[in-house]
Amino acid sequence: MATLGIIGSGSIGTAVARLAIAAGMEVVLSNSRGPQTLAATVAGLGEAARAATPQEAAEAGGQVVLAVPLTALRSLPVEALRGKVVLETVNYYATRDGHVDELDAGLTTTSEFVQAHLPGARTVKVFNNIAASHITALARPAGAGDRSALPIAGDDAAARARAAGLIDRLGFDTVDVGPLSQSWRFEPETAAYAPAYAADPAAVLRGWRQLVDDLRAGRAPRLPAPDAGRPLPAARLGQLLAGAERTLTADRVVA
Repeated sequence: MATLGIIGSGSIGTAVARLAIAAGMEVVLSNSRGPQTLAATVAGLGEAARAATPQEAAEAGGQVVLAVPLTALRSLPVEALRGKVVLETVNYYATRDGHVDELDAGLTTTSEFVQAHLPGARTVKVFNNIAASHITALARPAGAGDRSALPIAGDDAAARARAAGLIDRLGFDTVDVGPLSQSWRFEPETAAYAPAYAADPAAVLRGWRQLVDDLRAGRAPRLPAPDAGRPLPAARLGQLLAGAERTLTADRVVA
């Protein structure tokens, strides 16, 4: 049975774990706080999941999902990830991660920044542009008429192909944008970012703005209302990616 390693047990990592288990895979889930903190999560996922350290998850997985904040890069098991196909979901938010000059200026993409911290890994960017709730809500079997697509980028063509095969198994088509230098096309607040999968994109954007305004004003944040999601087929996603305009940190609603 194929095993998927997952480093990061937040909403994205857990959502991908659920799809992998539904697809007949085993999952080794990890976080920075230790396997003992994952008992409830693993129990909820079932017998096909087990908790481990990031080192163990990296070693166990035929492919490894990296679902951590940018600030966690320095603590990753670099040697264990060498040679692995690493599906990284990392987004850069300066207010959370601290400012990184080359990212603020658009001199590099977040994925290129991640790859530089993981020498020898075969990094593929995916799952960063979709909300965790939509990952589980929009997954469909191959050939379904309402199947959604996810963009992928990576410098290794064979790694992109392997990642696309896994993503197909998990329930999504893929649109390949090429090397990591093009991954900005689905970074935060581009046309192919999270609201593109929303049933009501305008309401999602209003919810984001409300949340940011609350945080800046020191008010208790009002969380955006849940959104049921709507399918985003590969043809439409391809159009959004082709027409994308790069949004730098200073121009974002949520920086």
